[in-house]
Amino acid sequence: MSKPTVAIVGRPNVGKSTFFNYIVGKRISIVEDTPGVTRDRVYAEGNWRGRNFTLIDTGGIEPKSDDVILSQMREQANLAISMADVIIFITDIKQGLTSADEDIALMLRKSKKPIILVCNKADNYGNTPDELYEFYNLGLGEPHRVSAVNAIGIGDVLDKIYELLPPKSEDEDDGDIIKVAVIGKPNVGKSSLVNKILGENRVIVSDIAGTTRDAIDSEFENEFGKYIFIDTAGIRKKNKVEEKIEKYSVSRSLLAVERADVCLLMIDAKDGVTEQDTKIAGEAHEAGKGIIIVINKWDEYEKDTGTLEKYKKDVYDKLSYLSYAPIIFISAKTGQRVNKLFELINMVASQNAMRVTTSVLNQVLNEAIAIVQPPTDKGRRLKVFYMTQGSTKPPTFVVFVNDKKLFHFSYERYLINQIRKEFGLTGTPVRMIVREKSEKDE
Repeated sequence: MSKPTVAIVGRPNVGKSTFFNYIVGKRISIVEDTPGVTRDRVYAEGNWRGRNFTLIDTGGIEPKSDDVILSQMREQANLAISMADVIIFITDIKQGLTSADEDIALMLRKSKKPIILVCNKADNYGNTPDELYEFYNLGLGEPHRVSAVNAIGIGDVLDKIYELLPPKSEDEDDGDIIKVAVIGKPNVGKSSLVNKILGENRVIVSDIAGTTRDAIDSEFENEFGKYIFIDTAGIRKKNKVEEKIEKYSVSRSLLAVERADVCLLMIDAKDGVTEQDTKIAGEAHEAGKGIIIVINKWDEYEKDTGTLEKYKKDVYDKLSYLSYAPIIFISAKTGQRVNKLFELINMVASQNAMRVTTSVLNQVLNEAIAIVQPPTDKGRRLKVFYMTQGSTKPPTFVVFVNDKKLFHFSYERYLINQIRKEFGLTGTPVRMIVREKSEKDE
C-alpha cells in the first residue's frame, strides 16, 4: 500500500549523504535536535520515471567497532535494511575495497534483498579505472561507477532502482488514505486499540507486512474514510535492562512516525505522562506530524469532580510543546469513545495539510502587527514585510523581515499563535522560517 523503500548503506565518509541529497534534490541535515533521541536515519521522497519511493540515508556502518555511537549507527542501518525493498551499497573507489566493505557485503547478502553496488568518488570521465574491478569480489554483481559530487552515473543507478522496485500496486499513491501510527511505550494498549478498531468496525481489512518484523500495517475502511493503521506493539522485549526496553520502543516508534500522516500518542491513564512518553512525543513533534494524545484505560481510572480537566492540565504541563494536540480519553478494552477517534484523525490530517493563500495570510499578519508592534533593539525596529506559506505537512510559513536578529523567539511565537487563532491548525505543529529582505528590495 505504501510507497516502496530504498535504503542507502555503507561505511562512514563514502558519500552516502551527497548521493542522497542529489536524488531528493535538496540538502537535508543528517542530525536534528529532537528531545531525547538522536535521529541518525533520514527519510525523503524520491521519484524516477514516474515512480515514487521513500529514500533512507543511514549513518556509516563499522561492522566490528565496539564504539557505542558506531554500534548505534550500525543498529539504525540494520533497521533501514530490514524495511527496504532495494538496498544501495555505496563504496569509495579511491580507498579501494576494504575489509569493512566485505563484512557489510556479507551482511547485505544475508538480507536476501535486491542490492545495487555503487563505487562513488569516480570523479573523472574516461576509461574504467582498474580499481573498479576488485569490487566484483564482493559477489554483488556489476559495480556502478558514480561521482555523487559531480552527478556522474547517478541516472544509471536510478534506472537500476526503478528496475528492482516491487510491482506497483493500483493504489500505491492513493492520496485519500490516511496513515495513522499508533505510538507509545510498551503496555499502554496500542494493539488493543488497533484490534478493537479492526475487529468491530471493519469494512475492508487486510494485513500487510510492515516496515519491521515488529510492525503490522492494517488497511481499514469505514464510513469516515480509508486508513492504514501502523501498530508498533511488537516492541515489548523481555530485556533485563530497562534502558534497552526504552531504546527499542523509541526506535520502533520512530519507524512508524516517519511513515505516518497522524500519530496517536497513547498514554496509560494510570501511569500518566512518563519520560519515555516525552521522548516518543518529541519524535512526532519534530517530524511535523499531526498528533492526537490518546489517554487509554480511562475506565480503570478513579474519578471525582473535575478529574478530566485536571488530568488534561497535567498532560499539557508535561508535554508543553504539544499544547496544540487534542486529547481524547478512551478505553480500548471496552471501546469507549473509540469511534470518536476517526473524526479527530480526519480533522488533524486536514489541518496538517492545510494551505493558506498569501493574500489571506498577509491580512492576518498585518492585523497581528497592528495589535502588537514588532520589537526594537538599540533603536532599530524589526520590520515584517510579508509572509507566504512554503509547504504543508506541517504548515510552514516563510516570513520576510529587515533583520533576522531582531526577530525574537517571543514575537515568532506571537505570530504563530495569531495564525492558529485565525485558521485553527489543531493537532499539527507549525513551522516558521525567517528570511531577510532589504527595504530597497521591498
